[in-house]
Amino acid sequence: MRLRRVSVAAVAALLLVPLAAACGTDEPETLAGTTLTYWASNQGTDLEHDKRVLKPVLDAFKAQTGITVNLEVVGWDNLLNRILAATTSGQGPDVLNVGNTWSASLQATGAFVDFDDATLAKVGGKGHFLATSLASCGAPGKPPGSVPVYGLAYGLFYNKKLFTAAGIDKPPATWAEMIDDAKKLTKPGQWGLAVEGASYTENAHFAFMFGKQNGASVFDGTTPKLDSPQMVAGVRQYLDLMQVDKVVNPANAEYANDTPFIRDFATGKAAMLMVQSFATSSIQQDGMSADDFAVAPIPLPNPLPAGGKKVNSHVAGINMAVFKNTKNRDAALKFVKFMTSTSEQKALNAKFGTLPVVPDAYADPRFQTPSTKVFQQVLATTSQPLPMIPQEAQFETLVGNAVKALWADIAAGKTVGDSQIKDALTSANQQMKTGG
Repeated sequence: MRLRRVSVAAVAALLLVPLAAACGTDEPETLAGTTLTYWASNQGTDLEHDKRVLKPVLDAFKAQTGITVNLEVVGWDNLLNRILAATTSGQGPDVLNVGNTWSASLQATGAFVDFDDATLAKVGGKGHFLATSLASCGAPGKPPGSVPVYGLAYGLFYNKKLFTAAGIDKPPATWAEMIDDAKKLTKPGQWGLAVEGASYTENAHFAFMFGKQNGASVFDGTTPKLDSPQMVAGVRQYLDLMQVDKVVNPANAEYANDTPFIRDFATGKAAMLMVQSFATSSIQQDGMSADDFAVAPIPLPNPLPAGGKKVNSHVAGINMAVFKNTKNRDAALKFVKFMTSTSEQKALNAKFGTLPVVPDAYADPRFQTPSTKVFQQVLATTSQPLPMIPQEAQFETLVGNAVKALWADIAAGKTVGDSQIKDALTSANQQMKTGG
């Protein structure tokens, strides 16, 4: 999912407040003339971009079905709070987008339609969707509480001109090679790599991924194990890019969103980025030619530490959910089916720079580029869902902010070793246990 700001208080409200919405009806209805309200998440460069992309799609849906869709694009900084308010007030849309890492947390409210086998069949069936993306739609062992609509995965963007100028003829294949390359690419006015040190979401994602590479089990059921030695090693792997390897600008500790991070890459101030696939269009919008950069998988340690997993992305992306209290369930499901159809998956993901969540869509030439093939392979084979438990949003908030504070300490010249990382993660772990 893309960046967003969610308070701990909001997450606690998600888990503790009762559901006020009433269940809707399953009775058949005449669909022509129905009006749906749809909250779409911001996928494009700004909210207006999303409206421009989605309006003709919604017009086509109306022409096909007679169903009108009233659209509101909601920014990530406000989306979860809006959803939480709707689950308690019953005053929400019929259909909405959710960041897929929230899936189990939102499912636990009971506010959304379960996509059991019969309901899933109405939108294409289980086999219609990419298995990894469908795995990030709710708690294991329960019917999904949403279905995927846009896929995302992490990759390593690299500046081909800067690589050539430094005598590097190919992207790094291992973590050690990436560090070596980054050191060669670091010089006055230029850094080997850029990070978003003040983004708690990015910090949480990398803590999860690098923790997995070091053999961490982030949760035992719903019991957090955030301060295990393996998690400490994973976080240190990330922080050492600035502290030990000195290939990241200390100013990156203040980067909290995509804009300066991507601009540094597009303007040659940073030679590499570890970022999700949506960045492709943003990099070009910032003036960098598509011929001047390429994408490779984020390299893994070789050999992996004992128990380590080949994980270089979480299963990122956006899902669609339907509120149970909608009076237009059949129309809402028809809209979900339309948005996740192969034809719309081709068109929408091409325009937003995201990845289809329907395997058949990848036959389209627009998804046969080298970069897209990298992301597709990562999403399908070396990604894992973030913990699909009700406390997942708390995990991101607490761990992400703990790592944010450690980045700030390093940028201020403080030494951050295993003991400091352990203390920060232990504090987060204790807050998780007490619902903090």
